Amino acid sequence: MKIGLISDTHMPGGATEIPSQVFDVFKGVDLILHAGNIYTASILDDLEAIAPVKAAGSLDRDKPSHGDSRVEEKQLLEVDGHTVGVIHDLSVPGFGDRVYPGSLKRRSNPAYPGLPFKDGKSIVPDDVFGKPVDIVVFGHTCFAMIEEYGDLMIINPGSPTLRNELRKIGTVGILDLSPGKREANIIDLAELA
Repeated sequence: MKIGLISDTHMPGGATEIPSQVFDVFKGVDLILHAGNIYTASILDDLEAIAPVKAAGSLDRDKPSHGDSRVEEKQLLEVDGHTVGVIHDLSVPGFGDRVYPGSLKRRSNPAYPGLPFKDGKSIVPDDVFGKPVDIVVFGHTCFAMIEEYGDLMIINPGSPTLRNELRKIGTVGILDLSPGKREANIIDLAELA
């Protein structure tokens, strides 16, 4: 299954519309996961013209989903034998809600080298999602990253509208899943302009 990953669209605010390159990159995906800071349901409507959408976080800064069935605080999906957790703020003890590329590697754990842990287990799958996950998709920082810790893959697709928190065209991600295989890529939208 081919999944489009997007986060932190911040519209209106970060931009007035989704960059057209997002639609080009997501053409042919089977599902789109939005990792929060959506602000308005019309963003999800636009993306849903491409593929079904599931989103984490809230539609309007710190407010609930306003009854939109596509939006939950967290999403937990089983896809082709992989457990995927989607959340907006990946809060990790010692880092707060600001997980940046490379920042998790400061801690060590035999099971997940680099991830903070408690009682011998990584806190990310257990404490955040309530069960182990294979893949975590999150947003909030607007910094794109793909990192692997043992069997755990952590992905932040960045923001298509606020690259590294600046008002510049940014990034999205593509996650390809099949039984026993996973591959994630960050797509720089500026290179497609």
